[in-house]
Amino acid sequence: MKEALKEARRALHKGEVPVGCIVVREGEIIARAHNLTQSRKDASAHAEILALREAARELGDWRLEDCDVYVTLEPCVMCSYALVLFRVRELVFGALDEKHGGVMSLYNILDDPRLNHRVRWVYSPVEECAVLLRDFFRKRR
Repeated sequence: MKEALKEARRALHKGEVPVGCIVVREGEIIARAHNLTQSRKDASAHAEILALREAARELGDWRLEDCDVYVTLEPCVMCSYALVLFRVRELVFGALDEKHGGVMSLYNILDDPRLNHRVRWVYSPVEECAVLLRDFFRKRR
């Protein structure tokens, strides 16, 4: 999660919502990204989507079945379903997203028995993840 936080701080320095994500395979980081929605003028440029795409390029396969994803904020519905589509093994996230969360706060995409792949997930609260986001939005109001 420390590496995902580094990515979140990079987003913050660019004026982006401070969310960072890493993809790990066999104990090594194979992809990292942070939000770039403002910079790219692209609503889909969330940290998770960018990191998943990078991991797939790195491995030469869209199936990331032996990969784990660490992200500072609970993935939204789009990102949650992308985790399913990319066949990620496990997700760990450090802060809840009560307005948009697709894992446990608003929806439970990863637990839906109708989907063809299950992503194990762990909510592991990390205060710095929540503080970065809280401070960012406080300053913007």
